[in-house]
Amino acid sequence: MKRLLQKARPFLLAPPLYGLLIALGLVSLLWNLLSLPLLWLLPEAQGLALGRAVIAHSYRLFWAAASVTGMMRVDASCLDALKDEQGLIIVANHPTMLDALLLVARLPRSACIMKAELMRNVFLGAGARLARYIRNDSARTMIRLAVQDLRRGGQLVIFPEGTRTVTPPLDPFRPGVTLIAKLAKAPIQTVYIDTDTPYLRKGWPIWRVPPLPIRVKLHLGKRFAPRADSDALLQELEQYYRGPLKEERATDATAACTSHRAPTLS
Repeated sequence: MKRLLQKARPFLLAPPLYGLLIALGLVSLLWNLLSLPLLWLLPEAQGLALGRAVIAHSYRLFWAAASVTGMMRVDASCLDALKDEQGLIIVANHPTMLDALLLVARLPRSACIMKAELMRNVFLGAGARLARYIRNDSARTMIRLAVQDLRRGGQLVIFPEGTRTVTPPLDPFRPGVTLIAKLAKAPIQTVYIDTDTPYLRKGWPIWRVPPLPIRVKLHLGKRFAPRADSDALLQELEQYYRGPLKEERATDATAACTSHRAPTLS
């Protein structure tokens, strides 16, 4: 009987899981409709602050509901040590489609770099434009806007792989993040997203029921100072994710959460 219940558990939890995803979509749609007039009515600074705060709180509510209902076990609490820092770049690996929601929920100052077509998406576009998220269709414009946002005290969430991981554990890093760090004189804080769920990885259909509950834990890694040689720093950053980070992430996370400051590499 116990084994039968264990096998039935994913199917019992699937309806509330997809109910929550539908609710998130409806909330996103409503906020985008409200964001359209706010784009014209609010000054840029007020629109940016409001837009980012609403997105962060909406996603945080989603994660809280998913945890309470037993569908997900998410631990992203170490990000709370970063939420008030200004001019900080947060980089992470990118195993699933939910990664940006995880980071933004805990970092209400942050901006994301988004695919240009998502800026026209009915569920995301207007809200992203109000929050002054950064589109990636022009590399020069993307870098300029990212540097500008960091210099005025914002945070930048970026996935150096550029898309969800195709060949686990990590795809090659794309250029951009270390150049932004160099121009903005902004440190790079590493975050490792640790999950064994296949849900919403590359090639996983959104309608397919995953093993439940979904477990995700975030770890703070080391912090890298910007350098004149941004290409060399990008290679070092990628090697850190491929090698030492896997062994060090638990130690670094414990130390960072205790001290509320992540260690720095010069």
